[in-house]
Amino acid sequence: MLQPEARNPRRDWLGVLARAPAPVLEAALASIGTLPAYKRLRPPEAGLVMARGRIGGDGNPFNLGEVAVARCAIAMDGGILGVGYALGRDLRKAEVIAVLDGLLQQPSWHGRVASEVLEPETARQTQSRTERAAKVAATRVNFFTLVRGE
Repeated sequence: MLQPEARNPRRDWLGVLARAPAPVLEAALASIGTLPAYKRLRPPEAGLVMARGRIGGDGNPFNLGEVAVARCAIAMDGGILGVGYALGRDLRKAEVIAVLDGLLQQPSWHGRVASEVLEPETARQTQSRTERAAKVAATRVNFFTLVRGE
């Protein structure tokens, strides 16, 4: 029997950062102020990855097509490795995500970056998802069948 997957906070914050608009991330990084030194291990680059789908959500997997992805990896002092991936070809966004990932892994920076970047963006994404779900629910049609008596 498979056990439920344990929560991975890094995976969660990387997901939030990847879904965030680039201008929001740029503004957040600028508001942080002076950043610790870092070097690029893998400079920002764009490429393609194969997107896979499943029929009915749980059927046999199939290749849906290729999507553009930007990625970057940086190294900060203390051996911290930050990575950034984003759909599309926005190389700067991938680098900003990598820097924020590196900062979030450091206890001295985590609280500040989490409160100034992650929490507001998580709240914005949750609100957006809730509003979208409400619009979908308002237009949902429930079909039912009446059985005629004989």
